[in-house]
Amino acid sequence: MTGLEIGSPPALPEMSLLLVDDDRPFVTRLARAMEARGYSVRTAESVADGLAAVEAAPPAFAVIDMRLRDGNGLDVIARLKERRPEARGVILTGYGNIASAVSAVKMGAVDYLAKPADADEIHAALGAAPDAKPDLPENPMSADRVRWEHIQRVYELCDRNVSETARRLQMHRRTLQRILAKRAPR
Repeated sequence: MTGLEIGSPPALPEMSLLLVDDDRPFVTRLARAMEARGYSVRTAESVADGLAAVEAAPPAFAVIDMRLRDGNGLDVIARLKERRPEARGVILTGYGNIASAVSAVKMGAVDYLAKPADADEIHAALGAAPDAKPDLPENPMSADRVRWEHIQRVYELCDRNVSETARRLQMHRRTLQRILAKRAPR
């Protein structure tokens, strides 16, 4: 049998893992669980700390929260892929949407998981075969959710510029800000 077995990380010279999340209890639990699976774990709690860790020693693997206090976790994924193109990164978020998932994959993430993701899911995502496809969702999106997804996609395409996004969607900027501040509809 050739290639990777599902659930086992790819054969890289080392099993270094960078966890970037501002939820300290979550990071502590995840770090212990990933160490038990053979990873050498470093943690960071902000985009700035994550970027510094990547610059100091680019890890083979990374698990990065999408929204951090000081910015967007996609910036850390982008820098990791510049410094170490073969690295495998996973984006975690509590605010899942299609546009963000597409952006994460374009920037080099191998997967995009909704919080709360457990260590088994993360380990499987880091070790998934490159051509593995996710299962189809059981429940289709509502019309409100489709509209929200479209707004998020345009927002991402406008580099998260609220004024430009509002102009392109032909809506008032304050209305757009209220929509962006809310959680996604079901």
